[in-house]
Amino acid sequence: NPLSSISKAINSAETPVKEKHARRIILGTHREKGAYTFWSYALGFPLHSSSILCWKFCNVLHKVLRDGHRNVLQDCMRHHSSLVEIGKLWSNLHDRYGQLVALYSKLLCTKMEFHTKHSDIPPNLEVTDEVLERTAGTDINNVFQLTVEVFDYLDSELRLAETVIRQLNTSIAISTLTSGQCRLSPLIQVIQDCSHLYHFTVKLLFKLHACLPADTLQGHRERFHDQFHSLKTFFNKARDMMYFKRLIQIPKLPDSPPNFLHAASLAKHVKPVVVIPDEEEPEQQDDDDDDPEPLIEVSDVSTSSVQAQPQAFGPPNGGFDDRDLQIESLKRDLELLRAELERVKAEAQRYITQLKSQINSLEAELEEQRAQKQRALVENEQLRMELEATRRRNAEHESLQTTFIEAEKRSQATEQRYNKLKEKHTELVASHAELLRKSADTAKMLTVTQQTQDEVERTKQQLSFEIDRIKQEADMKLEEQKFEMEKLRRELEEKMAEVTRIKGTLQTSEKVSVLSSSMTALQAEKERLMRSVSEKEAELSSLRQSAQAQQSSLQQERERSSRELGELQGKLQEKEQLKQKLLEEQFALLQGTVAEAENIIQDAVAKLDDPLHVRCTSSPDYLISRAEATLGSVDKVKKGHADYLRNMGDAGGLLRALTQFSHLAADTIINGSATAHMAPTDHADRLTENCRGCATESLQFFKDLKSKTTLQRADPASIRIVIQKILYLGQELRPKGSDVRQEELGDLVDKEMAATSAAIEEAVRRIDEMMNQARKDTTGIKLEVNERILFSCTDLMKAIRMLIIASTDLQKEIVEGGRGAATIKEFYARNSRWTEGLISAAKAVGWGATEMVESADKVVLHTGKYEELIVCSHEIAASTAQLVAASKVKADRNSTRLTTLQQASRHVNQMAANVVASTRTGQEHLEEKDTMDFSGMSLIKLRKEEMESQVRFLCSLLAETRET
Repeated sequence: NPLSSISKAINSAETPVKEKHARRIILGTHREKGAYTFWSYALGFPLHSSSILCWKFCNVLHKVLRDGHRNVLQDCMRHHSSLVEIGKLWSNLHDRYGQLVALYSKLLCTKMEFHTKHSDIPPNLEVTDEVLERTAGTDINNVFQLTVEVFDYLDSELRLAETVIRQLNTSIAISTLTSGQCRLSPLIQVIQDCSHLYHFTVKLLFKLHACLPADTLQGHRERFHDQFHSLKTFFNKARDMMYFKRLIQIPKLPDSPPNFLHAASLAKHVKPVVVIPDEEEPEQQDDDDDDPEPLIEVSDVSTSSVQAQPQAFGPPNGGFDDRDLQIESLKRDLELLRAELERVKAEAQRYITQLKSQINSLEAELEEQRAQKQRALVENEQLRMELEATRRRNAEHESLQTTFIEAEKRSQATEQRYNKLKEKHTELVASHAELLRKSADTAKMLTVTQQTQDEVERTKQQLSFEIDRIKQEADMKLEEQKFEMEKLRRELEEKMAEVTRIKGTLQTSEKVSVLSSSMTALQAEKERLMRSVSEKEAELSSLRQSAQAQQSSLQQERERSSRELGELQGKLQEKEQLKQKLLEEQFALLQGTVAEAENIIQDAVAKLDDPLHVRCTSSPDYLISRAEATLGSVDKVKKGHADYLRNMGDAGGLLRALTQFSHLAADTIINGSATAHMAPTDHADRLTENCRGCATESLQFFKDLKSKTTLQRADPASIRIVIQKILYLGQELRPKGSDVRQEELGDLVDKEMAATSAAIEEAVRRIDEMMNQARKDTTGIKLEVNERILFSCTDLMKAIRMLIIASTDLQKEIVEGGRGAATIKEFYARNSRWTEGLISAAKAVGWGATEMVESADKVVLHTGKYEELIVCSHEIAASTAQLVAASKVKADRNSTRLTTLQQASRHVNQMAANVVASTRTGQEHLEEKDTMDFSGMSLIKLRKEEMESQVRFLCSLLAETRET
């Protein structure tokens, strides 16, 4: 039952999918001519809750796609979105099988999309080279696109395989355990797919190299080399695993990838063949198999038939006779024969499998020997070519010494050429402007000439039409006159015939007068007709003369038009020559600018390896500003390139953009290297690599601009990608303080001010407690010294409190005056540097107050040093100055609150000086008390010592006041 097989194949147990269950599912797809039942039943599983279940589902779906009915692909594409959602879900979860499911689902989606687009290639990828050739077609663009798609397909396969093997190596699972076999089971299909995809890639790349230049396919070759080494590593690791040795024979790839630059290397390529040995029938069914149908054995039939015989055939006492003994012996012999037959069948099947594997291995060895033979021939050819190349290199090496001296001279002349290029650029700009003006005048003249030519053509057409009309009218009149003349001739002939007849018939005299009168009438009619004919002939002659005059005038007009047209064509050719000269000059100017830009970039790249540049450093912020400026210049270069392609007579915009871009890109490369000198090793390597990549892409872009054949496809998009990587690395190298989100800066200012105020309140409270404790524990001069120190500390804390209040008021005034329509948080975010300085100053003041209290407590308890208290006083004075400076940056100079803050700052400095003076005085008094011995001194000496100590105290106090 296929449904039972689906539930048994796709379960949450960490075991591999059994082949018999998968085979039943595949047979079910052939039976129903599709995978509708499989999907309708499989989507009912909790694929979103169990990663192992989802992993086994992907494995079964891979098998069904490869070996199922041809309609399976269409049914699976209907559930493409579901498979994508499953991959996205498990990619966001930190689960080992979840990561594998995400990669596997992406692989299956890529597989379905590829085979849907290329229907001639079945999902099992078993096609001949002729079918692959027909699928690629003759259009080189289609071959290029198909190669990229096969690259992506193979990348998905290798990414899944590498992840599985990496997880297997980092875990305790091995290929002999079910947990390891559960992960390794899908790699059998991956190995089968990879062998075909590798063969497709080799064929397509050889075909591309036969049609395209080698430089264009550099990226394809590098990508193939990476895939080749990854695939070879994967095959070698899989070949060493016990799990695959009994299930699949993995081919060996050659030691080095094919040389696509040499067409003869295609003969060395051997298609990798994956062999799946025939599986042996299991000797016993597993526990989860369906119960087999009961089979009627021969022995059972014999036994039942014997038992069905009536008792009369046996002895009366129920014992066995000779016939029963024979039947029993026959049954035992039959059982032995059946067991022997099963053993012989199993051994024969094993021999068949071994022989097939030996045949496959021998065929593989034969292919390998043929390939080695071909490889040897090719290697001999390569060695001969290498020998010739070595000889040429030796000759070139000898010429390099002279070339080096010439290069030094050229490097010295480069600066002079650059200055000349600048002058030439200025001249070309001026000549370009003059040519533009001439071009405008020529365009106007051409427009006028074209209008005149159009008028001449119209006049010619009108004259031709008029001549044709006059000719037609003259011909019509001539025909009419000819017709009338013929009519008159016929009438005259008739009259003459009548006269002749009358003359012949006149017999009588009485008719002579009548005939005479009729003859006179006829003669008059004849004269009239002759006059009419002469008039018609004169009119026809005048018409012919007018037609000839019009034809001659038309001929003169044609000759004049031809002369004007020739002059206009000459001017047009002259304009075309000027335009062509302008295009050549603009392109020459572009080449000169590109060459100079290349020199700038190459000079920047050379500094990456310069030992003197190692001492140069730069900040990430400056690198970010340079990278952002470079990104802006890339947009200008792209726009200038598009404008130049539309109008190649004006390269000014592209030249300006290229000049700015070359300097900014070089600045970015140099500052990126300088920033890498102070960065961690990983970031430094990536930053240096991206700087080199920026230079490489820029030089490639310049190379495309220098040739008219590649000018159209020049694109700075790859430069933008590399600069964005540099910008991202610069942002990562920023100080961690900048990681605080800008919307939190306003809250941090308020928090730090409140925390500082709280720290001061706590310091005052602790000083009061220390004062009370000192009064209880000490007396005499020690009590006096401690009270003086604590009183000065209390005054200092009060002064700091007033400073914080004044700073808070000034800060509110600054925010209200500068934020405009924005909120307070937006003002802090817009002025983040100033806000960070304010926060740092507030933190320093709070920290100094806390440390002063700790030091005072130690001094009172005689566990600390007086110098620590003095140092804390100086730190508080410095922090106060920092806070005032941070507030003063944005404040109005005429602000009364700023004046209040400055007065509070001076008061804090004064109180800090009092703390220092009281501390030093107390230190001196206590030291004098400990060292002086008053037992042998008189009253006068005691008074003298007291006065001297007071003088020293006043002098020290005055000195401290002057210092502060």
